Amino acid sequence: MFNLFKKKTGEENQNDHLSLISVAALLIHSAKVDENFTKKEKLIIKNALIEMGADKEKIDEIINDAELKEKDSNQILEFTKEVKNKNTEEKKIVIEALWKIIYSDENADMYETNLMRRLSGLLYLDPKIVGDIKEKVKLNR
Repeated sequence: MFNLFKKKTGEENQNDHLSLISVAALLIHSAKVDENFTKKEKLIIKNALIEMGADKEKIDEIINDAELKEKDSNQILEFTKEVKNKNTEEKKIVIEALWKIIYSDENADMYETNLMRRLSGLLYLDPKIVGDIKEKVKLNR
């Protein structure tokens, strides 16, 4: 129990930072699927990262590093690997951010919905949970 109050070491902070870069790269990749990465989508990504514990002061650095990582990669598996190791609540945050990104332009095209189907499987999430999050996002837009 006392470990909850223990300060994180520099190595733990670095691992968290690298993990958030992978999460952000996945979100950026999904935002670019429709070839239109908007400021609104970037804000959705920033809010999701903050919700996952990112330091507000380092958000822009995380986003910049993630954009470079996403640009240099040709597959989503390396991004999902990190997200797959997150707890269910953090995975839900990622899925909600993904749906918000997809519906940020009021339209979900076939590439975006296909990406979500693939990601749901890769992240080992129950399709019902993913569907419930999708409906919540659609209702609140």
